[in-house]
Amino acid sequence: QAQLVESGGGLVQAGGSLRLSCLSSGRTFSSYAMGWFRQAPGKEREFVATISRGGESTNYVDSVKGRFTISRDNAKNTISLQMNSLKPEDTAVYYCAADFFAPYVPTINWRAYEYWGQGTQVTVSS
Repeated sequence: QAQLVESGGGLVQAGGSLRLSCLSSGRTFSSYAMGWFRQAPGKEREFVATISRGGESTNYVDSVKGRFTISRDNAKNTISLQMNSLKPEDTAVYYCAADFFAPYVPTINWRAYEYWGQGTQVTVSS
């Protein structure tokens, strides 16, 4: 079982950067595909980025490609999301999630992920 804790959210002006981190407890972190998802007020939770167990395969929603980078450090049980050139439409609560049963290329369907962090707020002002 994975317990996930996000950090790094905050308020930033458009064009700025933030780095989100997610720390997992337990000794089997490398067994999980991981993902970042976000949910804005009044909207459904959406996929942002995913990363395979070993970190070789990553995937991004089109709206963040070239601006966001997902990475993981299995030795430290962490994943990160480097967010650059932030836009007001990136404002949301960001969640990290873990999927033990994921195929090699993780799914972008948030409903498939078994474990979730509590979320961290990212607010981008214009």
